[in-house]
Amino acid sequence: MKTWQSTVLGWLFLLAPHSCAFAIDSAQTPSKPNIIIILADDLGYGDLACYGSPKMVTPNIDRMAAQGAKLTQFNCPAAFCAPTRASLMTGRYPFRCGMTANPAPDGGPAADAVAMPKSEVTLAQVMKSAGYATGMVGKWHLGHKAGTLPTERGFDEYFGIPYSNDMRPVQLLEGTRVVEYPVVQATLTRRYTERALGFIERIKDRPFFLYLAHAMPHKPLAASDAFYKKSGAGLYGDAVMELDWSVGQVLGKLKELGLDERTLVVFTSDNGATFGGSTGGLRGMKGSSYEGGYRVPCIARWPGRIPAGHSSDQAAVMMDLFATTLAVTGTKTPDDRELDGRDILPLLTSDAKSPHEVVFGHAGPELACVRDTRWKLHVLKPGQGLANVGKSLKPGERYNDPRGPDGVTILAPYEQAQPSEHPGLLTGDEAQPMQLFDLQNDPSEQHDVAAQQPDIVKRLLAAYDSMSKDVQAARDVMRVPQK
Repeated sequence: MKTWQSTVLGWLFLLAPHSCAFAIDSAQTPSKPNIIIILADDLGYGDLACYGSPKMVTPNIDRMAAQGAKLTQFNCPAAFCAPTRASLMTGRYPFRCGMTANPAPDGGPAADAVAMPKSEVTLAQVMKSAGYATGMVGKWHLGHKAGTLPTERGFDEYFGIPYSNDMRPVQLLEGTRVVEYPVVQATLTRRYTERALGFIERIKDRPFFLYLAHAMPHKPLAASDAFYKKSGAGLYGDAVMELDWSVGQVLGKLKELGLDERTLVVFTSDNGATFGGSTGGLRGMKGSSYEGGYRVPCIARWPGRIPAGHSSDQAAVMMDLFATTLAVTGTKTPDDRELDGRDILPLLTSDAKSPHEVVFGHAGPELACVRDTRWKLHVLKPGQGLANVGKSLKPGERYNDPRGPDGVTILAPYEQAQPSEHPGLLTGDEAQPMQLFDLQNDPSEQHDVAAQQPDIVKRLLAAYDSMSKDVQAARDVMRVPQK
């Protein structure tokens, strides 16, 4: 009788990166730039050396920043996974694209059914219609039922876990087919990287769009033997170190194939850090409406187009990657819907100002806050995210995560990061509605200055109220049965 271990080993053999089930014609000569978007999961603003981390080992990502551009005010529209990923794929705020919650196969019938509406047009669909080969590796999290998976939403091929790596059943898919369960998570970063490299190698003679959405450093943390206990920064540091290795492998493959100057590579994260990570001194964490939940690293590299060592402190948001991809590739923008993203290539190449007067932050289906490059207004009482998890633990007592490794359905190391390893600041004025923070002089959101800046409050609140009308209109549309 076969054991699950032998089954897993068999699949690992069959899933070598050069055995992809999808054969894509590579006879076309590329005339447009390639696009690679690398998305980390729960990587905090302070989790990279080039963003000030004193302990993380990230030489490849640091080199990418030195050779390209770094944004220091890059935001997610939501402080958790699926809504941000939806905004990347559609160029629209989550409330517009019907994704303000996370799909979860183990979260009950409602969460199990959450998926991005079929009426939404994905970046993969747009790029494919423009003649691009489209490949995705990693976490999708925009639906896991038939008809909602990546190969059914514009990607030519897909290899990955379709939701978070702690949501049972943790299954690895090839296209729409389950090929591994349970998943050996220690090898995920390596296998995702190998699959990405294989895609680039096979498709090098065609313009391509590659979306590499890593599992790490989302819990459960895991790293392969080559990186486990090697970073000196715990298991979280090991996972980030291997993530950095992966970025180095992708950049190395581009150089090897002579694709450097034809490829825009963007590296970012879907939301702020969770336990074990770092917000770089920002308040809050993943799930919070403080900056520690929304602000993430964003680095872009394109030799010959993006000047080395450039930095911008202007406000930008995840949907901008959609708009920027279309702009640099000359691809037609969907004209039958409201797009919120803007082309930020000028931010990456010059001292241009933000294309946004303001950007908004979600808390579930609601807009929680509005900000410009300097000021941030929390219209709703600032959310704390996961700050209260583990509050009842006694000193030295470990948190028993119901979605933690169990050695049977979730295979990952035992020494997971603990709630005591909070990534952001917990200090500052007590959370209240209508708080205003000066992010230029108080990036950690410690001191509410609403009383001293009534005109700023009035201006930002007017923008919030205007966008709230769109939120209500989108809700009304969602309530109408779709034919």
